[in-house]
Amino acid sequence: MGNCSEKRRSVPELFGSSVFNDDVMQERLPKDVYQSLRKTIDQGKDLDLNVANAVASAMKDWAVEKGATHYTHWFQPLNGITAEKHDSFISPTSDGRVIMQFSGKELIKGEPDASSFPSGGLRATFEARGYTAWDPTSYAFVKGDSLYIPTAYCSYSGEVLDKKTPLLRSMEDLNVQALRILRILGDDRTNRVIPTVGAEQEYFLIDRKLYEQRKDLIFCGRTLFGVKAPKGQELEDHYFGAIKPRVSAFMKELDEELWKLGILAKTKHNEAAPAQHELAPIFATTNIATDHNQLTMETMKNVAARHGLVCLLHEKPFYGVNGSGKHNNWSLSTDGGKNLLDPGKSPNENMQFLLFLAAMVQGVDEYQDLLRISVASAGNDHRLGAHEAPPAIISIFLGDELTGILEAIENDRAYDSMECQKLETGVHVLPDLNKDTTDRNRTSPFAFTGNKFEFRSLGSAISIACPNIMLNTIMAEELRRFADQLEQTADLKTDVLQLVKKVMQKHKRIIFNGDGYSEEWVQEAKRRGLLNLRTTVDALPRYLDQKNVELFANHKIYTEAEMEARYETILEEYAKTLNIEALTMIEMVRQDILPSVSAYIAKLSNAILSKRSVSQDIPCATELSLVKKLSFLADSAYEKLEALEAVLADPKTVSVNVLTVSTYYRDAVIPAMDALRADVDQMEWHTASSYWPYPGYEDLMFQI
Repeated sequence: MGNCSEKRRSVPELFGSSVFNDDVMQERLPKDVYQSLRKTIDQGKDLDLNVANAVASAMKDWAVEKGATHYTHWFQPLNGITAEKHDSFISPTSDGRVIMQFSGKELIKGEPDASSFPSGGLRATFEARGYTAWDPTSYAFVKGDSLYIPTAYCSYSGEVLDKKTPLLRSMEDLNVQALRILRILGDDRTNRVIPTVGAEQEYFLIDRKLYEQRKDLIFCGRTLFGVKAPKGQELEDHYFGAIKPRVSAFMKELDEELWKLGILAKTKHNEAAPAQHELAPIFATTNIATDHNQLTMETMKNVAARHGLVCLLHEKPFYGVNGSGKHNNWSLSTDGGKNLLDPGKSPNENMQFLLFLAAMVQGVDEYQDLLRISVASAGNDHRLGAHEAPPAIISIFLGDELTGILEAIENDRAYDSMECQKLETGVHVLPDLNKDTTDRNRTSPFAFTGNKFEFRSLGSAISIACPNIMLNTIMAEELRRFADQLEQTADLKTDVLQLVKKVMQKHKRIIFNGDGYSEEWVQEAKRRGLLNLRTTVDALPRYLDQKNVELFANHKIYTEAEMEARYETILEEYAKTLNIEALTMIEMVRQDILPSVSAYIAKLSNAILSKRSVSQDIPCATELSLVKKLSFLADSAYEKLEALEAVLADPKTVSVNVLTVSTYYRDAVIPAMDALRADVDQMEWHTASSYWPYPGYEDLMFQI
């Protein structure tokens, strides 16, 4: 160990070492080129081709020094993951040799296929041409032997086919409307308002050898069958528990790989369920945070493989224990570093904070359907409302202090401020702690947590782009309305308080500080008129409601056609996911489970015959009981297997109407799958483990 030839790099040396970041650009670009590029990044100025050529040359030289031989335009199509096509830097010379070249044109524009990704009907199969455009606000980086260039993606005819473009549009629009509010409040210094995000990522780790024995994990990312282990998370001993050495080694390498890519990986710990863990980063600008979260999920999988592990990002890999989510911590910052959601020491007197808070309260109430839609997927339907994640009912947690301030404004009375209290530990050697003026609420889907909103409903596998597009656009709309009302004000303080008062009178129903897991809240939410969109199929039809179409069209985020495409894409993915799961179930039961159970029944039957051949007096009650029980379950499972096959053969599964198809999968296919699982799980319980064809939950969750 002491003779290691290469000195281990410190974290500051490691951080961003694979990124063409601002420091690298300042070092390698001519001063005028660097300044021009910064204007493009900071102010949205058009990029000059000469500048692009200079940047491309410097970027190529830097990447080649890092070992890159190729470049790729890295983009985020509508399937929720990333896409990349790699081209080498080589260019032929007249003497039959090659040189390494990369032009500004190649940097700023690429041409991937536009018909092989989900498009929701925007592109036909024969309409193949698409374009990628460099996003200079998100730094390029080297991974493996390629230079990765973050890009937006559109079709030949201009339709948006990705998640980055509308996200950037929503950020620009929010900036415009937020600046209007700041100017009204007398802020002439701020030049830009930036939404920021920190996306906490939950995941499971299991042994690769066991994973490879489970067809459901391979094809679906979750177990379709499985008996709960005798021990789950009941003792609450895994959460924040000591990290096992194998997992710790994975986490160590994961941190290092993420730091190289400039990703601010900060916190790591065990989560609630066995084999479940979490990584949390520091805040970043929203589009960069979105890119980073995609890289984080990909890096998790790659690093896990090097440790003989598999990283599961499905929202519900195992029945009966907590699934995985993603907490989207959203806030607003100025280019001067000020957090616009910071209440300050006297939030009741902070007009700026109260305006932005009121805008969010109004927006979440008016567009609660969009926030639910932004986290909709077949996988996430397993989590929401399952007492392990926020309910499908959207509400806001503000805590006692902020709720009290808003209620005081609503009722035209003075607010009695809550004094900071000391939390006495009762142990002299331990310091007393300053107690926050409000608690946290882990059952709330949308909680204010000091200086940000934590949107907790996201599933672990999804891109964070869509939820943040929704949040940015909703906030921009409410700030636009506020600015329209306040720009002509003669008495700013009075008018701000009146505006906040009206928001509370009309929208306070969305504020809920209690237990979101309780059945009482379901009934109370219904009484308040809040939506309870329990499944993806319940939620998606509201996406195309007139108010939502007008919202995105007016803010130039999506055209109506682009919204229809996303509606089609999400419902298609929902139905396809369930179809794959159902087919996998059928294959597992028909090819592996029923033959294995039959073999075990035969083994028991032979044991009975052997005993009776010796003496009719030898007891066989155990074997007889198991043979009867398993034979009954096998016949029942076979009937339900055929029923599931019949359901899948129904014409409704291939209807031209995507809502009809997805509704049928929800109402007919899922119940048929559940019925089959019930019998199979009972068979697993009664079958000797040596005969069961797959590793069970005990092995999967406790063998690391």
